[in-house]
Amino acid sequence: MKIVLFGYMASGKSFLGEKLAKIIGYSFQDLDAFIEKKEGKSIFEIFSSKGEIYFRKKETAYLQELIAQPGDAVISLGGGTPCYGNNLNLLLNNPTIKTIYLKVSIPNLVDRLLVEPNIRPLISHLKTKEDLQEYIGKHLFERSAYYSQAAFIVDANQDQKEILDAILKLLV
Repeated sequence: MKIVLFGYMASGKSFLGEKLAKIIGYSFQDLDAFIEKKEGKSIFEIFSSKGEIYFRKKETAYLQELIAQPGDAVISLGGGTPCYGNNLNLLLNNPTIKTIYLKVSIPNLVDRLLVEPNIRPLISHLKTKEDLQEYIGKHLFERSAYYSQAAFIVDANQDQKEILDAILKLLV
């Protein structure tokens, strides 16, 4: 089985995914890290040098590669992955995949992202907390239609133990 975590940037997909994988004895794959390894560049560098369209095409190809790998795994996606191309259908129409949306409030996302805007290509141009909040609000509104199609939705505004406990209850 593959457990696929998605949600907005800074929702805890990679951090919680790695912890969840250890708890349940699955391997862990972070799609962005996988892309960076395959491309030999950071996500930021890929966006800067080749553009978002190139990145999204590669993202879909590498997602297909990850979900086709044998064995059980927890996979964390990039924030936009379920919203582009046929990615959401690839995930939802595969009976061996369980999708989980880690839902975080806008104020919590703003607080988390304020400390690291330069490593996030989509927000690196935003300079104030207000700009970031407005951007996240609009972006999350657009992406919520995709995220909410996950098999499970988990409130990720809680502490990590509560989030992991909630996920583990869903997997039983």
